This record gives sequence, structure tokens and C-alpha cells, in this order.
Amino acid sequence: MNDHKNHESEHHGEKPVKRREMSRRQFLSYTLGGAGAFMGAGMLVPMIRFAIDPVLQPKSKAAWVKVVEESKITNTPASFKFQVHQVDGWYESDPELEAWISKDKNGKIFALNPTCKHLGCTVNWNANPEYKDQYFCPCHGAHYTAEGKNLAVAPAPLDEYEVKVENGFVYVGQLGPNKHV
Repeated sequence: MNDHKNHESEHHGEKPVKRREMSRRQFLSYTLGGAGAFMGAGMLVPMIRFAIDPVLQPKSKAAWVKVVEESKITNTPASFKFQVHQVDGWYESDPELEAWISKDKNGKIFALNPTCKHLGCTVNWNANPEYKDQYFCPCHGAHYTAEGKNLAVAPAPLDEYEVKVENGFVYVGQLGPNKHV
């Protein structure tokens, strides 16, 4: 009868089922490996979240900052310092910034950032007798017009702050490319 069963299974194309059993050692290895991976992921996920969370936060525009009374602004650029509240990730600070504020030929108030576009030094108005009525950078000799247009050395004009006048005060906002040149 045994021969008969073997002979029938060959005719129907069925192979005898061979069961593979897991040893105790394999079971423990899989169980401990899975538990270790689960615990490791449980520790890594908060660390990764902590590291990339500031990057995922939406960027907000700069807040308007009151700088000076409108009556103090003339056609000659003057330096005014102001503080902004800054958040870099989890670090909060209140750095002091500077803007050169004046009126253009049409009487409109504008503010320039004093950071030279060549290598980041600070420019000053009428700082060099050779370049009268110009912003001058003492580091490498770059100079700019009163509107911030680059004349020598620097590859681009000075950046400009957004400006608004409200209740007799001048406010500066987001820093961006110069719109006067």
C-alpha cells in the first residue's frame, strides 16, 4: 500500500511536504533582535525629531521694528541702530542691527544695510575723503552711491530694508535686494 501512495503522488505532480521547524536558538535570536530594534528606534526617533524640527518650522517675515522719528530723516544718510528679536532653532537672541536711513531724490525714505557685498565688512557714509558723499568700505576699498549702487570692487549694491512710516516714526522690516538701483 505504501508503494501505491508513492506511485499516485508521482502521477499527480505533488511532492511530499517537508516541514521546516525553527530551533529555539533562532526563535530567541529573532525575538531579541526585533525587541532591540524596536527599543533602538524608540530612542532614535525623538533625537532625529529634535534635530530637524527647526528646519520644518515655517519661516516668518521679519517683524516691523520702530527705529527713529520721521522728522530726523534728511537727504544725508544717517546711521541708526535697532534691536530685533531673533529665533535660531531653540536659541533666542536680540542682536543690535544698523541701518543707514535717508530720503531719495523724490523725498521717499529708504534704509540700507551697511554690510558690504564684497566680503561683509561694514560700510560708512563719507568715511574716505577721496569718495565724498559715498558709502566706503575700509576693508578693500569698495564704495557705493547714496542709493547703495556699487561703484567699485563690490559685485552687487547694498541690500535694502523694507520701510514704512506710521504715526511719525520710521519702521524697518524684511531685508532684501536694493530696489533703488
